Amino acid sequence: MRALRLYDRLGLVVPAEVDAAGGHRRYREDRPADARLVALLRRPDMPPAATAEVPALPGAEAAARGGASRESVERRVAARREPAVHLRIRSAGDEGRTGMFEIREREVPEQWVLTERRTVRVAELPGWIGEAVRRLEEAARPLGGVAAAPFVVYHGEVTEDGAGPVEVCVPVAGGRTVPAGTASRREPAHREAYTRLVKAQVAYPQVLSAYDAVAQWIAAGGRRRTGPGREVYFADWAAAGPDDAVCDVAFPVG
Repeated sequence: MRALRLYDRLGLVVPAEVDAAGGHRRYREDRPADARLVALLRRPDMPPAATAEVPALPGAEAAARGGASRESVERRVAARREPAVHLRIRSAGDEGRTGMFEIREREVPEQWVLTERRTVRVAELPGWIGEAVRRLEEAARPLGGVAAAPFVVYHGEVTEDGAGPVEVCVPVAGGRTVPAGTASRREPAHREAYTRLVKAQVAYPQVLSAYDAVAQWIAAGGRRRTGPGREVYFADWAAAGPDDAVCDVAFPVG
């Protein structure tokens, strides 16, 4: 069996004995089951080194390793799928943008927020946003903790070629003295139009389709935007899968 010879060369399923004359391989009774497991794991492109470790792992750990491999495959599939969806939406024009997203409205109460603001490029955004949220959440602890979902306000255009001003905001209970070195401000109460995205849709440039859809929906209703666009992160980003809802793209409206 060619697969078993390949697994032997890679060190994935090693025979207990190889006949010197005929080259026949003899395996322990549990080896065929290991071979089937290796074949199954290799289907989602698990690296050979990682595949070799799984049969020897305890049940729960082996299941966790297999789950991690599945999630990796799902992320790659989503990364290929969503840019194609974005291109289809843009090629359809305004009708495509508004048709692919469900737009809703809600009232947002006044909030006191701790903030970090920086001029960044697209490539810098994911790392900086995550770090800024962690710093601000730490600063929020002596103020009673985080009071609502963190959000990111885009005060200017951010592209691959040009940097723009971005503000990370973490809501806290107001009326208290904030830690030294931490900026804060009042976010006024407002009404906003928004659409909900799954994790795979938040990546650039496909996230732009959501901004376009909300902006077009507002204009089509004879309304106006009263503030810059923003992303409201209501879920645990690290724990979320590609198809889990994690973020609202929103504009304040009047």
